[in-house]
Amino acid sequence: MRVAIAGAGAVGRSIAGELLENGHEVLLVDKNPSSISVERVPQAEWLLADACEITSLDEAALQRCNVVIAATGDDKVNLVVSLLAKTEYGVPRVVARVNNPKNEWLFNEAWGVDVAVSTPRLMSALVEEAVSVGDLVRLLRFSQGDANLVELTLPPDAALVGTRVGDVEWPVDTSLVTIIRGHRVLTPAKDDALEAGDELLFVAAQAREEQLEELLSTTREDAAGE
Repeated sequence: MRVAIAGAGAVGRSIAGELLENGHEVLLVDKNPSSISVERVPQAEWLLADACEITSLDEAALQRCNVVIAATGDDKVNLVVSLLAKTEYGVPRVVARVNNPKNEWLFNEAWGVDVAVSTPRLMSALVEEAVSVGDLVRLLRFSQGDANLVELTLPPDAALVGTRVGDVEWPVDTSLVTIIRGHRVLTPAKDDALEAGDELLFVAAQAREEQLEELLSTTREDAAGE
C-alpha cells in the first residue's frame, strides 16, 4: 500500500515509521526545509513541497496513493490537503488530523475526509475509558455515515450480564465489533455471553448512542422494576 503523509513533523514521522514497519510504501511531504530529516526515517520517500499546491501533489503522484494522511499542525492545511486528495486525485482513503477540537465539525465527507482523528479528543477519551464503567465513551469519529467508534465497560450489575450476544435487541445502526475480556480480544458470536467488566466496542450512528448507553447501563434492579 502506498501512503502519502502531508506534514513531516513529529506526528507525521511517527506515523511513517509505524507504516514502514508494517511493510507499506510511504512518502512524506513538507514545505518546511527544517522538517526534511531524511536520516530520521530513511526508508521513506521525502518531498520538499507545499501539499496545498496542485503542482506539488502532481509531483507526489497522489493518484498512485491508496491513502493520504493530512498530519500537519494546521487544520486549514489539513482540510485543503484532504479536499484535493479526494476530489482531484480520487484517493480511496483520506485520514486527517484535527488539532483544534472546535474545528472537528469541519472534518467531514464534504471536505474529503474519511476519518478524522482529534488528538485532544482521543486523549480525553482514553482517560475517560480508563476510569469510566457504565458510561459510553466516544473514541473515534468516522465522517462517512455519521458513525463513531464507541466503548462501554459493562458494569457488574448490568442487566445484560450473562445474556447471549444474539439474544440482545441492539439498536438499529449499531454494531458490536469487539469484546475485550481481560487480555483477550474476542470477535463477538451470537452464542457468546456478556460478562461483567467486558469492554464492548461498537460502531454506532451518533443518533443511536444515547439509546445504546441506556441499554447497556440498565441494571438488573432497574430491569426488574419495569
